[in-house]
Amino acid sequence: MSRPRIAIIGAGFAGLGAAIQLRQAGFDDLVVFDRGAEVGGTWRDNTYPGCACDIRSHLYSFSFFRNPDWTSEYPRQPEIEAYLQHAADHFGLRPFLRLRTEVTELRWDEAARTWSVHTSDGDVETFDVVINGTGPLSRPQVPDVPGLDRFAGTWFHSARWDHDHRLKGERVGVIGTGASAIQFVPEIARRAERLTVFQRTPPWIVPRNDRSFSPAQRRRFRRYPVLTRLHRARIYLENESQVLAFLGNRWASAQARSLATGFLDRQVADPDLRARVLPDYPPGCKRILISNDWYPTLQRNDVDLVTDPIVEVREHSVLTADGTDHPLDTLILGTGFAATEFLSPMKVFGRGGVELSEAWRSGAATYLGLAVSGFPNFWLLAGPNTGLGHNSIVLMIEAQLHTVLGALAAQRADEVRGWEVRAEAQDRAYAQVQRRMGRTVWASGCHSWYLSEGGRNDTLWPGSTIGYWWRTRRFDPRAFRAVR
Repeated sequence: MSRPRIAIIGAGFAGLGAAIQLRQAGFDDLVVFDRGAEVGGTWRDNTYPGCACDIRSHLYSFSFFRNPDWTSEYPRQPEIEAYLQHAADHFGLRPFLRLRTEVTELRWDEAARTWSVHTSDGDVETFDVVINGTGPLSRPQVPDVPGLDRFAGTWFHSARWDHDHRLKGERVGVIGTGASAIQFVPEIARRAERLTVFQRTPPWIVPRNDRSFSPAQRRRFRRYPVLTRLHRARIYLENESQVLAFLGNRWASAQARSLATGFLDRQVADPDLRARVLPDYPPGCKRILISNDWYPTLQRNDVDLVTDPIVEVREHSVLTADGTDHPLDTLILGTGFAATEFLSPMKVFGRGGVELSEAWRSGAATYLGLAVSGFPNFWLLAGPNTGLGHNSIVLMIEAQLHTVLGALAAQRADEVRGWEVRAEAQDRAYAQVQRRMGRTVWASGCHSWYLSEGGRNDTLWPGSTIGYWWRTRRFDPRAFRAVR
């Protein structure tokens, strides 16, 4: 098939990256669907105070669209969102975007060898190939806390921040101490009359070694592009060396623990507080966070750290297991995302009417996080078992696009309708991932958002980005069968 019609779902890093590279490879018959009013994905939706990336800017960007004008090592949300908008404009993607359009259902038509794409406005369109780029951090996770729906004050999730609601002079409660909370809590502590942080499990925290790029440095990056490449390469190698701590190397794990405990000891003098914020699991089992102002914020006179479990939310308070009723005016959920519900609420029906989320109920089996047996011409970007604990997800997306573009080129050259991964190739790849996962720090026993309800880790890649790139650097037709 020389000119397949391609649907791309999502206009964040994955969707935009796919659209850019597809067009550069000569595939112009495509539509990029996104429910939002603008491109940006996660970086459009998350606008909470202090929102920033924990991967340095020159690496958290496309290798084919380097940005010499990042203002700091760790970019804030507005700057990343602006970068993605600039990418859409620079590569002429606007005519291909279908914004304010949520894809609700995909259905494979066996007779026609096509996908029907159903949208929230009731339309149904037909495509030859579908590339899903919605990513794992798109649906806020609302905890199952008794009484939350009867709270009479204001409550919202950090990913749906209510900017019209002023916190000044209020008693504010925050549930969660994950990556979002450690960024917005220091910001809102300056506004609230009193802030109460409800912690279930303390995170490991390391210093945020941020710095601004001066105008002179940015001019040099613009004038000498090789400097941006070298700076990016240095960051990549530094990050990649950290993978050993996640893969079970005792020396590397001890170094990570020493860094984090030393930082804690320097920032927290009070032994009682130090004991309450010291994790009891190995560094990396849950996501390691970076912050210079989290510990100082917890030591403010107007901030309380509560470690007793929440019993229920009442109309104007939160009751904890020690019997304390914590009066609140506003409650903010910093409880992350439904990262293990990969495609929900979208439904994807493959061969024989099998729905993908149901097929994944006992494990999100895929071929390298890219393809699923029984779902022809359906590609996943940033899918199951491709997340990272140590490096940039953009690297994984670009590696995946090598395979996708190779498959489309082979489809065009061989004049076939497409490809479906063989069940045996998928089973081998998934079994290997799960075997390797058992030797990593993520299997050391802590509870984290990496794990499904059954305790299986279907979110992370148990290896290096180099290893993943090597396996995806080209399309391997032996793992697939042709769709004719």
